[in-house]
Amino acid sequence: MGVSDGFVDFLLDQLSGIGPVSTRRMFSGVGLYADGVMFGLVFDDALYLKTDAESVAEFQAQGLEPFSFVRQGRRVATSFWRASDQLYEEREAMHRSAARAIIAAKRKISRSRRGTPSKRQRQAE
Repeated sequence: MGVSDGFVDFLLDQLSGIGPVSTRRMFSGVGLYADGVMFGLVFDDALYLKTDAESVAEFQAQGLEPFSFVRQGRRVATSFWRASDQLYEEREAMHRSAARAIIAAKRKISRSRRGTPSKRQRQAE
């Protein structure tokens, strides 16, 4: 398990052209950042892209799964969904999907700044 440097380099090459993309190692994965937001997660040499309520249906329709982990014995799904394998072969499709993920990440930040309650806050009410 983990992330190979070669896979991250491949993704960065595929993403060249959308603007500067940086990486940050986190736990057993790597975060992908652009325009000040984390839009992608690389884990076990698979790419997961940020989604929100406006973009998640596309991933669901393709039968893709969210990144998840186990915390205190419970499986927790995140808002990062596995990218379609076709993105690895089609640079333009990769660019479009990354752009949508960046927009989803920015929308989440925008909602947070406007005072929209987070999912955790709504559950507590």
